[in-house]
Amino acid sequence: MTGPRSTLREVALGRRRLTFARASLYGFVVLAVLSWAYILVGVDSGLGDLFSHRAWGNAGHFVRQLLGLEAGLVDGGRPAFLEASRWAETGKLAYKTLLMSVLAMSIAGVGVLLTFLPAARNVSNGELGGRSSFGLGALYYAIRLVFAFTRAVPELVWAMVIVFLLSPGVLPGAIALGLHNYGIVGKLSAEVVENMDPGPARALRSAGAGNLQMLAYGIIPQALPQFLTYLLYRWEVVIRTTVVVGFVSAGGLGREFRLSLSYFQYTDVALIIVWYLALVIAVDLLSAGLRRLIRSG
Repeated sequence: MTGPRSTLREVALGRRRLTFARASLYGFVVLAVLSWAYILVGVDSGLGDLFSHRAWGNAGHFVRQLLGLEAGLVDGGRPAFLEASRWAETGKLAYKTLLMSVLAMSIAGVGVLLTFLPAARNVSNGELGGRSSFGLGALYYAIRLVFAFTRAVPELVWAMVIVFLLSPGVLPGAIALGLHNYGIVGKLSAEVVENMDPGPARALRSAGAGNLQMLAYGIIPQALPQFLTYLLYRWEVVIRTTVVVGFVSAGGLGREFRLSLSYFQYTDVALIIVWYLALVIAVDLLSAGLRRLIRSG
């Protein structure tokens, strides 16, 4: 017979039991404390420079140059954001940047649609009602390896390689962003299929449906909304990453941003930042609206 004391003892023992989640939390706290200890105590951490009068003075000079309140080394005269011609020129670059992001997600989306089903373990081993084979198993590992490789290489590295193969412009940046996001969206979409309810697909298979019918009516309708959601989420990230690939002459606002910084044209930098902010807000709002449509549909 168990009484209140034994119940309390069991609860106390359960609280003291070290679970994986609790061990992970403890490990994170220890790493955080050690990291901050190195920053605060380390000789070359640079923490003292953060609070130095010189650092804040340089920051103030830079902000005033961005706003056109103080002339830089080369940038002088009227600020770029007060010139209509500069708005028009950078607006064309912003349009190219938007095209780069859309083209990148189109490349990633088409590639994932063609490969994410055989990259799901329950499709390759027949758990969803199909038949497993050596060919499907080999294809599963090959596509998973491609997913891992493409997402492991950063967008900037992809862009640096592709620019050597193609002429500088929007296309190399779009391919670089598309390759990197192909691996990310492909892995997430394949895991959606692995975690889905196998009931509808098995019911279709037992009713005599073929492979294409099972995919079209049992698997894709369940996986497609999540796939589109992941694609839209990554689009929001890609529109921010275009500035990175632009640093290696991949076109768009990123290339102009690097050139303006190199020539100390600080008001042009401020104008490009404004365009980037407008693009990010527009893509975030559009992506959120499309995701609501997907959920309601």
